[in-house]
Amino acid sequence: MPTPTTRRKTHAQLPASRSSATAPAPALALYQQVKDFIARKIQDGSWAAGQRLPSEHELVAQFGISRMTANRALRELAEQGRVVRVAGVGSFVAEDRPQSTLLQIANLASEIRQRGHDYRCDVLAVERVAASLETAAALDLRTGESVFHAVCVHRENGVPVQLEDRYVNPRMAPDFTRQDFSVLQPSEYLVRTVPFDQMEHVIDAVLPTSEQARALEMDPAQPCLLLTRRTWTRGVPVTMVRCLHPASRYRLGSRFRADGNPVFG
Repeated sequence: MPTPTTRRKTHAQLPASRSSATAPAPALALYQQVKDFIARKIQDGSWAAGQRLPSEHELVAQFGISRMTANRALRELAEQGRVVRVAGVGSFVAEDRPQSTLLQIANLASEIRQRGHDYRCDVLAVERVAASLETAAALDLRTGESVFHAVCVHRENGVPVQLEDRYVNPRMAPDFTRQDFSVLQPSEYLVRTVPFDQMEHVIDAVLPTSEQARALEMDPAQPCLLLTRRTWTRGVPVTMVRCLHPASRYRLGSRFRADGNPVFG
């Protein structure tokens, strides 16, 4: 028969033994397993853009899950932009949307050509106008003072991906309206001619006006990403531009280090 001291030691050792055991990792939810399966197939190229995905009924049979679980997996993939669902037809792999950086002024023409696609710039207007109250405030000018105005549609493989509406301080870029912007983007011209030392970006989700929707050849009920940018040189405003992107055709994003510096390449 063990002594009381022995019993106390035995009982004291049990909790330590239990706490040292590694708890099993929780299993992924069934809908997440289905999402991961579909995402891997898309990521590794097994299922190409536009390809029809297994139906909810096929996923139910393949994974032994409920119809509700299959529906949630496809619905969340659609919300993430990985899948397009067409009522009464099925689910399809979404087309990849080009992504442009926020932490630098991107050369849109170069980005598009680097993807092996055709780039074109349709110049809708290049003019000198009187600054509105909003434009004058943005460029630190007097209301009614003369400013340069340019409107362009940028196309990738013939499809409009950006509507550029730009105002420029004539004092900083006096030759702006003399340029051929079908050859050289307005942003590229300004970066080469008037190097900036400060930049401001603001992103909004908006619906296009009917005029903007016509220029972008899109449904006015579909959302857009609006990037508003201002640049300065030695404290003097150079330009204010609004770049409107159909959300279904383009993405804006950035990658940066913990110190706040952008990662390029």
